[in-house]
This record gives sequence, structure tokens and C-alpha cells, in this order.
Amino acid sequence: MALTRLALTDFRNHQAATLMPGSNFVVLIGENGAGKTNILEAVSLLVPGRGLRGAALGDMARSDGPGGFVVAGRMGDVDLGVGTLATAPERRVVRINGAPAAAGALSEWLSIVWLTPAMDRLFTEGASERRRFLDRLVLALEPAHARHTTRYDAAMRQRNRLLAGDVPADPDWLGALEAQMAEHGAAISRARSALVTMLNERIAATVDGPFARAALALEGWQDDGELGVELAQGRSRDAAAGRTLVGPHRSDLAVEHLGKGQPAARCSTGEQKALLLGIVLAHADLVAEQAGRRPILLLDEIAAHLDPKRRSALFEKLASGGGQIWMTGTEADLFEGLGKAASWFRVEDGKVLPSAASHPSI
Repeated sequence: MALTRLALTDFRNHQAATLMPGSNFVVLIGENGAGKTNILEAVSLLVPGRGLRGAALGDMARSDGPGGFVVAGRMGDVDLGVGTLATAPERRVVRINGAPAAAGALSEWLSIVWLTPAMDRLFTEGASERRRFLDRLVLALEPAHARHTTRYDAAMRQRNRLLAGDVPADPDWLGALEAQMAEHGAAISRARSALVTMLNERIAATVDGPFARAALALEGWQDDGELGVELAQGRSRDAAAGRTLVGPHRSDLAVEHLGKGQPAARCSTGEQKALLLGIVLAHADLVAEQAGRRPILLLDEIAAHLDPKRRSALFEKLASGGGQIWMTGTEADLFEGLGKAASWFRVEDGKVLPSAASHPSI
């Protein structure tokens, strides 16, 4: 699973950029603000969801452009396109091989997982970001997960609006929405639980290395097959609260540092970064084993936060696993040793300059 071509039109600070990456390491070098992370964000839009920044679509179009943007990727003989129109800046348009498609269909072709500097706070901030992280991991193995989360969220929003109305809602309408939430909520819960179990088994089977080993668990709401009943019985309570208080949107991902026996939130920033890396690397191995394809990894500014020993260990692990790995950095020396194993690009003020060299002269 690798992109062989990526083209951006009026996306963020890129008026027009085309990359022809190799199938392994793709290294983007440039100063802060040059547009490196924007390229990773563009790649992340080729799967369902709001991308690695979680930004609104309307914020992604080039500020001095005509409005709207296009991100086009090619994988073998498959063309994937995502974008917006100037007349509908918040409406996502998806095309697969030139034909209109639903956003969820993208997950049938690509699996993408990312780590960004903002995720360094994943274990100390609210549960919503941890759920999104977990759901991205699930999506790599269960393409239908995107459909279940989308439909669950849509039904929940409708239910919340009905409960907040001045006129008592039609109980039959509420019941239909709650049935949808129960169906999709159960599927979400099962998929999350299955992935956590498989990841724990995969991590437990690995030998100790430079990256901390994690133990994962689901906390909060757990599916017991009675979500529909719980929702029906909790209408008055949820109306008073102004939100739905039971369901998979009330679950949390708990992570423990196995070596220290303490929650990730109590670990140092470096240890938390190592835990995240360990989870992502184990997940990539799991997907390769279960699905026969490795997810594309997007690692933003990853090398700058690792000491030389851990950088070397990370590159060795990534190289041995295979797959396409996109990385950004301000200095080429941070990726010393990759050489001709990588496709090198310099990013300067929204322009992407490929390099045939094996590193520094970019």
C-alpha cells in the first residue's frame, strides 16, 4: 500500500504541487511554516475523517486562491480524489477512478495512521481525541467502521435536537433513532474491543526495545446489548443534560506503561511519545498480518523528539516492516542513514522540490 503520485491544487499554502514518492520512506525537509505538515494533512484526507489536524474543510483552501481545493492520489492503477468547490467549501467531494463516491469508500483502498506533535498531549487531554485515535486504528482493519461511526453520530445528533425541542418529540421517531444508535453503537464497541485485544496480544509478544510497551484498555461505557433500552429510559435525563449520556461516545482509551506499571498520563513527555510510537508500530505489524497490507504512516516532526539511539532504532524497525512512511523535519541530518532508501523532497514556501540525491544536497 503506497501512493505513487500526490498532487495538491490550492490546498493550504500550496498552489500547485506534485510529488512522485517511492514505496518506502518519503522525507520532507524544510523550515517551519514551509508547508511540510500541509502535505501530510493532504495525504490524511485520502481516508475518511477530518484529517490529521481535524480542521474544517473551509480552512484548507488556499487563502488567496479561487476557493475550493483538490487533493489527488494515485495508488497503482487506482486514482483517489478529495476536494471542495468554491460554492460549497464545507462539502467534501470524493472521487474514485473519476466516479463520485462516498467518503467511507476511501477506507476500502487506503489505511493511514499518523502521529503529530499535537498528539504528545493525547494521554493528558480529553477522551474525545483518544477515541478518534483508536477509531483510526480500527479503521485500518475494519473499513465498515467509518460507516458505523458516521451513522451513529448522525442519529445521536438528531436525537439530541429532538430532545431539546420545545414540543415533545414523537416517541416513534425517537425509538427509530435509538434503534439506529444501538445497532451502530454495538458494532463500534465490538470493533474497538477486538482491536484493543489484538494490540495487547501483539505488544505482549514483542521483546523489550527502545520504545515503551503499552497495555490498552477501554474504560467508561461498555456495550452490554442494552443500549437501545438505556437510551429509551434515559430520555428525560439526556434532555435535561442537553446531550446523550450513554453510548460508545462515552468510552475512553486507557493506556498503561507496562515497564513502570503506571498510567501513561503520569509518564514523562518522552515516555508518552515512546508509548505512542510503540502502539503505532505494533498496529502496523498487526494490520500487515491481518489484512495483508501495511498502513501508510505519517510521522510529523518525529525525529526531532528522539535521541540518536531511538531514531536509529525507529528507522530500523520501520525499514524492516516495509510500507510507505512519510516523515517531516527541519534538517536532513535528522534522517541520516536512510540515504537512497528514501525519496527526498525540499519544501519551500508552498513549493516542493524533489531531489535525486540521497539526502543533504536537497
